[in-house]
Amino acid sequence: MSTSYLKEFEDTIVALATPSGIGAIGVIRLSGSSAIEITNLVFKGKNLNEQKSHTIHFGKIVDQEVVIDEVLVSVFIAPSSFTKENVIEISSHGSPYILQKIIKLLLSKGARLAKAGEFTKRAFLNGQFDLAQAEAVADLINADTEATHMAAMNQMRGGFSKKIKLLREELIHFASMIELELDFAEEDVEFADRSQLINLIITLQQEIKKLIDSFSVGNVIKNGVPTVIAGKPNAGKSTLLNILLNEEKAIVSDIPGTTRDFIEDEIHIEGISFRFIDTAGIREARDKIEALGIERTKAKMKAASVIIYLVDLVEEDIEEIKVEEEKLKALGIPFLFVGNKTDKISDSRINKLGQHFPGMIFISASGDKNIDTLKDALIHLVNLDKFKTGDTIVTNIRHIDSLTNTQTALDDVMKGIDNHVTGDFLAMDIRQALHYLGEITGEITTDDLLGNIFSKFCIGK
Repeated sequence: MSTSYLKEFEDTIVALATPSGIGAIGVIRLSGSSAIEITNLVFKGKNLNEQKSHTIHFGKIVDQEVVIDEVLVSVFIAPSSFTKENVIEISSHGSPYILQKIIKLLLSKGARLAKAGEFTKRAFLNGQFDLAQAEAVADLINADTEATHMAAMNQMRGGFSKKIKLLREELIHFASMIELELDFAEEDVEFADRSQLINLIITLQQEIKKLIDSFSVGNVIKNGVPTVIAGKPNAGKSTLLNILLNEEKAIVSDIPGTTRDFIEDEIHIEGISFRFIDTAGIREARDKIEALGIERTKAKMKAASVIIYLVDLVEEDIEEIKVEEEKLKALGIPFLFVGNKTDKISDSRINKLGQHFPGMIFISASGDKNIDTLKDALIHLVNLDKFKTGDTIVTNIRHIDSLTNTQTALDDVMKGIDNHVTGDFLAMDIRQALHYLGEITGEITTDDLLGNIFSKFCIGK
């Protein structure tokens, strides 16, 4: 730990722990060796210095003889607190004026304002949890779906960390054997069985690849699925968006080309966030503005995770639909081929189209028909089976970067073994792999890394 962090640890910090704005209750949190003592200076009630940990006390916050508010004060004595320091939580009425008045008073008694994420940073540096678990705290606070909540809880409980630590421990054993060889270099002894090391590297690479591959699911869970609704003009794209969102978000008209720019909104389906983007119809543009809208549509389609492509079953014939399907396949992006306006064609035509396009989903956006089938197909397309089975899922881009670097270092170890390099070079590559794994859980850290991670937290966490 750097000198700057050690100095910061001597301070007692304070911040508002609840969202800013008017509310029934607001909570002010203090952490540090003087948290109880400082609060006791402004608290009129029981002597907080004499109270047990995990107790709550009613009293008043006073500035000299002026009562600011009646409050409840929760006492947590180190190391039995979130930060493993003395912690006080003051629950007052949620008036912004009262809360700021109390914080200002605590500052005058020796506390300082907490920096973003400083409470969680202290918890990490005091060994409450590792760095991956600390990052999961921020994910949990920001969780807005069942899936993001489950992923954050699993990581905060240490599921991902345990996986990384097991991989690292196995590698440390061989690293120590090779380091031992270096001490007996003149005697030409080999403590680390190279065949066992190869088997270990292969196993580690397989496990790390699974974690890297899981990011495709983890990214969906954490950031949602960019889903473009595309098709020719008047295919019913805006109508479908309105049905999915259950509101009149987009203008619906029988006039082709009504949507000239994209319209975006988000809904949750079975705990997964989908960001739906309604786009301009694809055709030969009639003017410059429509041409710009069509170009944006094509750009959005290329950047999408999923495309819902609507076909107008009334206006388009089989040959036209085939051309559109081939263009979609050429993009290489997962898509749902959706035939719209089933309420306006015969059952025999639907059956015929179904024979030509076995994967097509038939709906009526205006009639709200088969929309649930479309939603089920969306969930199936994003392939969340791995998440539902409870496998470890990587959701953090920083972790993916470290895992990828670990793979590269392990590749170097394998190349070194194949080329019969000396133990000192093998040890160097193994140490590099250990370094990158250690970055994930915080065995290896820098001030810059910690500053970047915790700066993204809210002030009171």
